[in-house]
Amino acid sequence: MAKVTFQPANRSVEVQKGASILEAAKMAGVVVESPCNGFGTCGKCKVRLEPEFLNGISYENDRHLSEAEKSRGVVLSCLAQVKDDLSVCVEESDRKESSALAILGYAKAMTLEMDGFVKKQFSEPENLTRIYGGDEVLGVEPGNTEDRNYGMVVDIGTTTLVASLVDIREGKELGSVFSLNPQVRHAQDVLSRIAMASEEHGLALLHSELTAEINRMIDQAARSLEIQRKNLYEVVYSGNTCMLHLAARISPYSLGKYPYTPCMTGGTSLKATEFGLDISEFGLLYLPPIISAYVGADITSGILASGLHKQQGVALFVDIGTNGEMVLASEGRLSATSTAAGPAFEGMNITCGMRADEGAVERFAVGEDGSVTIKTIGRTKAVGLCGSGLVDIVGELVAHGVIRKNGRFVDPQADFLPPALRERLVRYNGKPGFRVSDGVYLLQKDVRQVQLAKGAVRAGVEILLQHRGIRAADVDRVLIAGAFGYHLRTYSLINIGLLPREFEGRIEFIGNTSKSGGQAFLLNRAYRREMTEVAKAVDVLELANFEAFEKVFVHCLSF
Repeated sequence: MAKVTFQPANRSVEVQKGASILEAAKMAGVVVESPCNGFGTCGKCKVRLEPEFLNGISYENDRHLSEAEKSRGVVLSCLAQVKDDLSVCVEESDRKESSALAILGYAKAMTLEMDGFVKKQFSEPENLTRIYGGDEVLGVEPGNTEDRNYGMVVDIGTTTLVASLVDIREGKELGSVFSLNPQVRHAQDVLSRIAMASEEHGLALLHSELTAEINRMIDQAARSLEIQRKNLYEVVYSGNTCMLHLAARISPYSLGKYPYTPCMTGGTSLKATEFGLDISEFGLLYLPPIISAYVGADITSGILASGLHKQQGVALFVDIGTNGEMVLASEGRLSATSTAAGPAFEGMNITCGMRADEGAVERFAVGEDGSVTIKTIGRTKAVGLCGSGLVDIVGELVAHGVIRKNGRFVDPQADFLPPALRERLVRYNGKPGFRVSDGVYLLQKDVRQVQLAKGAVRAGVEILLQHRGIRAADVDRVLIAGAFGYHLRTYSLINIGLLPREFEGRIEFIGNTSKSGGQAFLLNRAYRREMTEVAKAVDVLELANFEAFEKVFVHCLSF
């Protein structure tokens, strides 16, 4: 074992020799920026070691560091393995404790009537404030605290987390913070989480790690906005069925076995402190209604936020993320299904993938002469590819013949390629790829990941339409949800074949509806009753029971 001490927090932790400094930081509760989740592709997780401690690590110099940084003892914490006791400096610019919050996880604003479940009422004669949860008194506070009534909405994704702090009294979002789901380092997808939760201590570990990260996000948001956590009275969790089971410390084992039945259906208010949340002692945790084992509360929130259940004509709702869920509305009926898209659209399992952070390529275009134009988040030097950039690049390369319909790169000597594109077809670490920018590449295996993800979503769409006997040309509106979806271009989605060409001109990007729907649950209790009934009425199509799924999926892999 080796002791690692982090400064200036002065927090220490003992780790196994061979663990990375980034892993040690997570164990110590020290936040180090790591958009790519420790894959060594984003270059963000920089920490500094004094010269006397440099021999205490095993480290291979990385292209992301300048010579000046190396001379100061800067290393990437994800690549630095601990060999001996260390003191590590997490410099101010590398910490997330900023004075202002980034507004992440974009969601279109909803117009709603204010009638939150949690209310406060001051009694002047008694000089105290009562906190109500519905009609029940949850507790009392001395003095008049009516003006301090806040809540949190946490969108719990398989790969990412977005926590939104809301002023319940004013009905206003004050800010959001973003993080990776810490469970990713143990298991990347829902099925592997279910398997791990079935192991001894697995459920407890997954629950505790998730709750600890949510508490850290709550603390970051509250301190940045100068709000005391004791004035947070309700948290709404919006996420897929498995994530909500883990968050509520309930085994998701039944989700992985036929007939795939959830152990809970949501629509429930619980005491927040009993589930480890560090908010008011009177605080509540609300879990929105769940539709099925693989169509979760995040989709219930999405239906609410988009008004899908009240749509006229034919409307298709598609939430693009690690899990691709879709709901078709027609003739007053809702039909839903889900597919395992994988984390490629969130920058995971991609050679130079990263989350949507500064330096990530988010836009990519090829000119008639083969010249390339890229746009990065923050307008800085490109350091990696986020989901929207990945889709843009693949879409453009397919359109210009650099990537064939079967997903393989064309021969670099192909006559039809302009010289400007031809010279970008290179070998990276001995493997065929495309040079997006200096140090940023798209490899053949990355294209395969995009094919698998888009093939899964497209297959789900095709089967859902077939199930209802509706042609793609008959769909009036296509609503693309998810924080990732907001950054996409219709052109790219059509080019890679994620959506049918018939949808062109009908696609709307509506942002993170899991978050905005969660806010609606927080701010108007009537939606809790309404959406419980809507969730019960959804017709769920289990693709596992659809005999032709594999055939449709394979067909949808082509560009």
